[in-house]
Order: sequence, then C-alpha cells, then structure tokens
Amino acid sequence: MRKKDYKVALVVPVYNEEETVETFVKTVFEKLEAEKEHLEIVFIDDGSKDHTISIIEKLQQEHSCISLIKLSRNFGKEAAMSAAIDLVTADAIVPIDVDLQDPPELVLDFIKIWRDEGVDNVYGVREDRSSDTNTKRVSSEGFYYVFNKLSNRIQIPSNVGDFRLIDRKIIDILKQLKERNRFMKALYAWPGFTSKGVGYVRPKRVAGTTKWNYWKLWNFALDGIFAFSSMPLRVWSYIGGCIGFLSLIYMVWNFVKTMIFGNDTPGYTTLICVILFLGAIQLIGIGVLGEYIGRLTLEVKGRPVYIASKVTGPLANRVPQGLNSTCVGVSYNEKTATVKKVAKDTGATQDNKQKTQTKNS
Repeated sequence: MRKKDYKVALVVPVYNEEETVETFVKTVFEKLEAEKEHLEIVFIDDGSKDHTISIIEKLQQEHSCISLIKLSRNFGKEAAMSAAIDLVTADAIVPIDVDLQDPPELVLDFIKIWRDEGVDNVYGVREDRSSDTNTKRVSSEGFYYVFNKLSNRIQIPSNVGDFRLIDRKIIDILKQLKERNRFMKALYAWPGFTSKGVGYVRPKRVAGTTKWNYWKLWNFALDGIFAFSSMPLRVWSYIGGCIGFLSLIYMVWNFVKTMIFGNDTPGYTTLICVILFLGAIQLIGIGVLGEYIGRLTLEVKGRPVYIASKVTGPLANRVPQGLNSTCVGVSYNEKTATVKKVAKDTGATQDNKQKTQTKNS
C-alpha cells in the first residue's frame, strides 16, 4: 500500500506542439478528475521554435499544478526524459505523449495497480495499432524481436513504449546511471522490480504531425541495440571463422585439382567476386566496430545529456537553486536562487538592525 498523500507527475516531452498542448491539458483534467488532487503536469520543452512555450506559460497562470522544464536547445526525447527523471520529485512519474495517442484515462488504472497492488512499473501494452501504417507496425515488431534476441539479460515486452507509471525507487536508481547513450525503453526495465502490463488501443493523433521519420527511428533502433548488446561485435568473429573455414576447403580443393588435372586458366570473374565479397564483409565489420567506438567516444567525453535553462511552476520550488549538476545533465533554476538570495539578505538586514538597537540601548 502506498501513502495516502502521494503525488504522481505526468511527464510530457514537447517539441513544436502548439496545436496539441491546450487540448492535452483539457483532456487530462477531464479524464483524471478523480485523481486531480494527486496529479501534477510537467512539460519538458525540447527546444520548440513555435508558440509552445507561450501556450504552456499561459496554462500555468490558469492551473497551479503545471510546471515547465525548458531545455536550452533540441536534445531529443531521450534527453528530455532524462531531465524529467533527474528533476521531478513526485512519488511516481508517468511519461505520456502530448498528442493523446497515450490515453490519459489509462493513468487511473496505472495508479490503482501501483497504489493498491504495490507494482513498481506499470506499463501500457498496445493491443491494437491500426492507427499506425503497416510499415511502422512491421518494423516495430521486428525491432522488439531482434532486440530481445540480441539482449540476453534485458527483455522489452512487445508493443510497449514509454507510456507507463514508474515508482520513485526506480527513478532514484535511474538517476544514478551515467551513460550518455540512453535508450529509455530498456533503461526502464533494467532495474528490475515488479512490473505489470495494461492493454489499450492506440488512437490517432488529435492534431499536429509526428516529429519522427523512418530515418530517425532506424537510428533510434541502432542506439538501443548497440547500448544493450555486444552481439553485433561478437557475430563478426563467427562470420570470419566461417569464411576462413570455407576458404580453407576451397584452397585444398584447388590444390588437389591442380595436382591431378594440372593448372588451367585462372577465373577472372571468380577472383573479382571473392575480392568484392571479402571487401564488403570487412567494411561492414569495420562499420559495426565504428558504431561502438563512436558511442564510447561520447561516453568518455562525458558531455551533459541535456541542459535545462529554466524551471518554472511548482517544480521550481523543489529544484536546487542556481546551477545544479546531475549524473548526466545540467539545470539552472534562477527563480529559486533569487528567492533564497532575497531571504538571506533580509536576514542580514535584521541582524544589523538588532546590533544597532543593542548599541543604542
């Protein structure tokens, strides 16, 4: 059983979503009225260039439970989620898309399972993806299959995205992870603990257009595989061994044939094909090695995954003042720093007044 005065934060990454933000907030308050006193909404702006920020600031004036983490530029969704994990202080968080493809009413089921059953990781399972294209559905299922086959320790349930409820104990563990190449779907599963899936039908976007294309999804899939599996490196040892074995057989066969039948005219086509084939194999192997080396370079540099230039709303009162560094990011909370500075100056003034009164008496 959870404590009665729990707080759950809806964590919403946004990037140029001026068409959907207001609809999202309105829908959340309508669908989650029963849990309204326990909820807060935290938007993470990932460098939007439209009117997303101004709309959120307007909503903050109307609703006291809305906070904003503004990143200094576009760092990507995984970085935005990392900022939320580092800075949000609620007892549980729910990553949710602003386009309402993640049904807000399902959060009620998440909270009930988390609160009453004590499950630490409650995730949504997409039972019907008819709103997605055939190409996206096939590629998504293929990725989950390949990832789970290559990763022998971390298993991601099929058709499960970021939409889930994560308990504070898992959040605190995720805050300690220092890796720069962050694949959040697998990181959510990495700490372990109890988990449970809740099925739902994934609807279409309410407005706007997706910011993902197939090229970005392809690179995203590569990040996930290379971050959680060394099999792409290991497989080239087996490929090299097989080619070496076949080459040995071919060499022995040619030697025996020459000894028996003599040396005929060499085959130019065969030679070129073998050279091109082995060259392609070597280049692919070097490419895979380069993918790992490139990611190792980013880890060694240790640059921040995100930079939060501003924190506003109720969250600003709970984030450390001034410049604050976490394991993977940097945030600056100017509002809190100013409040504390004023309080400190006021205290010093009162001390001076008391000293003056003592001297006069």
